[in-house]
Order: sequence, then structure tokens, then C-alpha cells
Amino acid sequence: PLVQCLHILGDQQENSTFKRAIQAIRGDVESGATFADALRKHPKIFDSLYVNLVAAGEVGGILDTILNRLAIQLEKQDKLAKQLKSAMVYPTTVSVIAVACIVLLLVKVIPVFQKMFADFGGELPGPTQMVIDLSEWLQAYVHYLMGSIFALFALFSQARSRSLAFRRQTDQVALKLPIFGNIIKKVAVARFTRTLGTMISSGVPILDALEIVSRTAGNVVIEEELQATRMSISEGKTIAEPLQDSRVFPGMMVQMVAVGEETGSMEIMLTKIADFYDDEVDTAVAGLTSLLDPLTLVFMGGSIGTILIAMYLPIFTIADSIN
Repeated sequence: PLVQCLHILGDQQENSTFKRAIQAIRGDVESGATFADALRKHPKIFDSLYVNLVAAGEVGGILDTILNRLAIQLEKQDKLAKQLKSAMVYPTTVSVIAVACIVLLLVKVIPVFQKMFADFGGELPGPTQMVIDLSEWLQAYVHYLMGSIFALFALFSQARSRSLAFRRQTDQVALKLPIFGNIIKKVAVARFTRTLGTMISSGVPILDALEIVSRTAGNVVIEEELQATRMSISEGKTIAEPLQDSRVFPGMMVQMVAVGEETGSMEIMLTKIADFYDDEVDTAVAGLTSLLDPLTLVFMGGSIGTILIAMYLPIFTIADSIN
């Protein structure tokens, strides 16, 4: 029984917040509420997609099947997110270490060399003078620089949360980025098709499904394209027609959707599209990792090596003078 399931899950749950939510849901179900209505009271944990699918499962008497589909979908989304994060961990870590080393050299090490060169006198080589000027500037403005970076980040986050136009512009730029834009599009297509296929196969009406899918797109441009698709379908058009006019969704996906509509196997075709683009994302992430790893190493070695060479150039001049 559902109440007993929730009781067991609540007792074995280690996360205290999730534990309290499950216990509250169990209490609501015991009081006569539907499972979907009980879940709807916790929107930070269970989103509209989850709740609507559970509601469809309750009405159709296939709640176990719906929950299995939700589990598969959430596992695939989690796997994809982990792949993207793992691809960025190494280059991000190396870049942060490189920047920290460069700042440490410029703020702590270069002033020691600068004093030594000043004691010997004479004119410094161009690269050395450039590094020393950079060191002096960084020592004078490092606090302002760090404050400006944090302020820009805070302003960017605030602008995205408050201004729809700014979110649209930044999301549009993200889709047009040289390498990352293609990955973002493929991730969006995989998420859209898998979610829509899960909802259609669960008995959710197409218009309601598109409304929910658009809200969970995570990108304003894609969300607006899906809303336009929903509007076109409500006017009597097929799904493929408005998608074909979109600049976001690839042509192959549109053709497969059209075939799915004609053959009456839309949910199967959407699942095939999602699997295909999941594999495409895997390949793209692997290629991105193989590209970023050597680039970050070259950046780290080249930056620190340039500074060290610039500092050693006057030493050779000093040795010649001593001779």
C-alpha cells in the first residue's frame, strides 16, 4: 500500500529535509488527499513535471509504471549532468591553480626580483619591465579587481533573475557559443524529447505536456520556441510544422517527429531521438574534454614560464656586467 511505502521510505531517509517532506506527504495521503496533491505541496522537491505525471498515473491506474518512467528519466538527467560537470572539473581546477600561481608570483615573488634589479641599476629588458609593471598594478589594485569580479557576478545573477529580456539575450548568446552552444542545444533536445515522450506515453494531453516541458527547458529561447509550438498545435497544426520554423531544433529531430506523427508512434520516436542525442552529448563532452585538457596545460605552463623567463633575462645581463 502507498501509505506503508511512504512510511518505510520516510523512516530510512537520511536527509532530514526530505524525510520531513515524505512524512508530510504520508500524512496528507492518510487524510484522504491524492498522491499528486500531496506532492504538489512541496514544489522545491517535486516539480510540475513530476506532479503531473503522478496525477496521470493515478487517474489511469498505472502509478507504478509512471514512477518507473520518472525514475529512468531522472537517472538519465542526473547522468548527463554528472558527465558535463566531470568534463569541466579538470580544466577548471587547472585554470584556477594557474591563475592563483600567476597572482602569487606577481604579488609576492616579482617584488623581490624588482628590488634586486633596482640595486644593480641599468635598463631592464622589455619583457621584464612589462612583468614588473603588471606586478605593481596588481599589487595596487588586486582588492579592487577581486571586488569587481564578485560584484559583476552578483549583478549578472541578479539581472538574470529579474529581467526576462536579459535572460533571453544571455541564453541566446549561450546557444551561439562555438563549442558549448552545440552541446547546450543537444542537451536541450534530449531533455525535451525524453520528457515529452514520457508524458505522452503516460496519457498527458499534448498541449498540457508542451506547457510543462517548456517550463522545465532551462533556457528562455527554447521555452519561447516550445510555447510557440504549443500555440500552433492549438490552432490545428502538427508538432513538426512549428518546430521546422525554429532556429533551435535540428532538422533531423524535426523529420523524426514528423515520421512519428504520421505513423502514430510519437512516444517511441521521441525516445529514440532522446537516446540518439544523449549519445551525441556523450561524444561532444568527450571531445570537449580532450580539447580543453591540453589547452589548460599550455595556458598554465606558458603563463608561468613567460613570467619566469622575463625575470631571468636581466640576470644574464648582470652576469655579463660582472664578467
